[in-house]
Parts: sequence; structure tokens; C-alpha cells
Amino acid sequence: MAGAGFAGAAGVVVTWLAARTLGAEQAGVFFAGTAAFVLAGGVAKLGTQTGLVYWLARLRAREQVHLLGACLRIGLTPVAMAAVGLAAVLWFVAPAPLNWLALFLPVAALSDAALAATRGYRRLRPTIRLERVLRPALQLAAVAALAVAGVRSPLAYGLAWVAPYAPVAVLSGYALRRTHLSKIKASFTSLERHEGRLDHGCRTYRALRGAFWRFTGPRAVASVAQLALQRVDVLLVASLGGLAAAAAYAVAGRFVVLGQFANQGITHSVQPRLAEALAVDDRATANTLYQTATGWLVLVTWPLYLIVITYAPVYLGLFGPGYRSGAPVVVVLASAMLVANGCGMVDVVLSMAGRTRWNLANVLLALTTMVALDLALIPHFGLVGAAVGLAAAVLVNNLLPLIQVGRYTGLHPFGAGTVAAGGLAVGCFGVLPHILAAIAGTGPAALLATLLTALVSYGLGAYRLREALALK
Repeated sequence: MAGAGFAGAAGVVVTWLAARTLGAEQAGVFFAGTAAFVLAGGVAKLGTQTGLVYWLARLRAREQVHLLGACLRIGLTPVAMAAVGLAAVLWFVAPAPLNWLALFLPVAALSDAALAATRGYRRLRPTIRLERVLRPALQLAAVAALAVAGVRSPLAYGLAWVAPYAPVAVLSGYALRRTHLSKIKASFTSLERHEGRLDHGCRTYRALRGAFWRFTGPRAVASVAQLALQRVDVLLVASLGGLAAAAAYAVAGRFVVLGQFANQGITHSVQPRLAEALAVDDRATANTLYQTATGWLVLVTWPLYLIVITYAPVYLGLFGPGYRSGAPVVVVLASAMLVANGCGMVDVVLSMAGRTRWNLANVLLALTTMVALDLALIPHFGLVGAAVGLAAAVLVNNLLPLIQVGRYTGLHPFGAGTVAAGGLAVGCFGVLPHILAAIAGTGPAALLATLLTALVSYGLGAYRLREALALK
């Protein structure tokens, strides 16, 4: 969670620096270029950020350690080929000068895939150190250096943002190799004992490859659609409303990324354990993991969303006076994210239960909903229309799988921790600020005192409820 918090904060500061230094039009170019790069990277990873975790955890749980190396080759080789091919395409079709970002696409895709594989071995530290700390720190340092130097080129900012993927990719590959070799060495006796005792469907490399891609294939499309949910609205706003509007929309929705980092931080820790529990049909453990993770997610993210709802103009004013018009966008998106995080990592639970095709259908329906609403609403309502489209997609992408998970697996996120965290967050960051504002006003000093009071109350409440929240 500390790593996720740092990565999210670094991303917000990068957004702030770009918005303040480049101006609305040039910042819009930067945001559109990085959005396109992330979307292309999602295509190149082919869903292996889920497939590698699922299969490596599953093979370990079933003591089939002799298939781990084959699983890595099956997952990583197509990613390398797809990333190189897609980078070549983007080099020729992307508008200059942002086509230079395409050169870093292969290292970005392989870096993320390698780190996903280490998580399949229950090794989370490489992800924290490299993806959550080192890469954001390098991006922040590079962008800050450009801002201090007064550089106003969106290409320079784009290259500063993307270049850190190269050293992180090298270190990720080293971390995966070291993790894999240590696991094989530790399991050498088990490997000999279980040689030839494979379960049906994984007896040959070809069978494993088929099973791997039958699971991962739908996730490949779903992960791209999931990224599109996060990025396409910015591109649509840029196309239908202009680059200045796209910059304002990107700034207004930046807080969502903070919540997503928190979600990823918890998911990365729980995902391999959840896959192992479901692989041996241990539903009790799986439900405990799901409910505990949801309680933590609500505990961490709901205060953020409630704060930005209450103080939306103040939050946007940090990026410059021209961005205050995005306050309604903040309220719409934050309200949708409260519901989404209350459902927990429901899409991950559905995937780890083997229902990747259901997950694909859900994401495609959500994406279709967003694009349709954006095309209909942006020309008439501008940024608020885009926010409504994304909010509707978020609700579809969480409530529908919540129903499916409950009916198919019998799992649900509404444990004691979820209820305790939700009530505590609403009381401290939803109700208390309004009471204090009525008493002390809304000036800067009163605002600071209100936030400090809410944080202290929240910390004390979490301590008192630590048993229900599984914090002890």
C-alpha cells in the first residue's frame, strides 16, 4: 500500500507539473500521447498480467513445478513478438513527434509481464520496488527537471515519462530469472517426486499452451477494453471538445488513478493466494480473502473520494484556476468509484475462478456503454457528458460481475470489515466535514483543521475497529 500510494502521488505530481508548465493545449497533447501509449501497451501484453499469475499460482498449488518454465515461455514469447510488431506499426501511423514513444513499447510490455510472473510466484517485492517506486520516481524526476528548466515541448515530456521503462524492464527480467531459479531449486525434490504425475490437460507443452491461451485470450481483449475504459474518454474529449478540454478532463479525473493504484496494490498481494484457493476449491479461504481485501480497499480509497466530492473546487484549484470548471466531473466520477470499490476486486475474483469469458463480456459491455454515452453527451454537455459515460461504464463493470460472482462461486465482498470501513469513512470524511464547515467556515485554516480532525478521527476509529478490519 505504501508503494501504491507513492506511485499514485507521483502520478498526480507529474500531471500537476505538465498542466502548470505546458498550458492546456500542449498538456492535452501530452495526456493524449501517454494515454495512447498505455492503451497500446495493454494490447501488447495480451492479458498475461492475469494469465501468468493464474497459471503459475495454479501449477504451484498442484505441485507441478516442472511446468513453470514452460509456462513462462508460453506467456512471455508472444508478448515480445506482439510488442515489437505493434511498436513498428505505431512508428509509422502515430502522429509525429509522438511516434518516438513507440520505441519504448516492447520494454514496457515485457516489464509488466515479467513483474506479473513474479507475482505468480508470490513475490510482490519486485513489483513494489520497480513498478511502484523506481519507475514513478524516475518519471517524476525527469518531468520535474524539464519543468524547472522551462521546457515546453510535449514530446520532451512524453519521452521523460516513457524512458524509465527501459531500466525497469532490465531489472524486472533479472528479478523474474532469480525468482524462478530459486523456486525450482527449492522444489527440486518435489519436481522429481511428481515428474510424470500431471493432471489431465497439462501433460504436454502443447496442451499447457492451449489451456494457457484459452484462459488468457479473453483476458487479452478484456485488459485492452479495461484500459480503454480508463483512457479512451480522454481521447474522445480531445477529438470532440479540443485539447484544452481534454487536459481539463484528465486533471479532473486524476484522483481516480490514485484509487486504482490502491486497488492494484491490494490486488497484487491477494491475487495469487486467491488463485491457489480456488484451484483447490477452498471457497472459505477465497471468501475470507475477498472480504478482507474489500474492507482494506474501502478503508484506503473511500476517504479520498469523499474528500474530493466535498472539496472539488479546492482540489482542482491546485492545478490552476482554469481547471475549476471540472468540479462536476469530480463529483460524478467520485460517486461512481465509491460504488465500484465497495464491490472490491470483483473482476479479479471472476477471472481467478476461471470465468475470463464472462469478464470479457462485462468489460466490452461497459466499454460500449461509455463510448455510446460519450458520443451522445460530449457534444452537448462537454466534460460532464464524458464523466457520465465513464461513471455508467464503471457501474456496469462492477455490479454485473458482482452478481455473477455471487451466483457462480457463492463469494461476496460484504463482510464485517467492508461494513466497518464504509461506515467509518462516511462518518469521518462525509458527515464530519460538513458539520465542522457549518461551525468554523470554509477558509484555508478551517479547511486544514477539518482535514486534520477527520484524519485523526479516522485513525482512532480504525484502531478501535482493527479486529473487524483484520488489521491485527
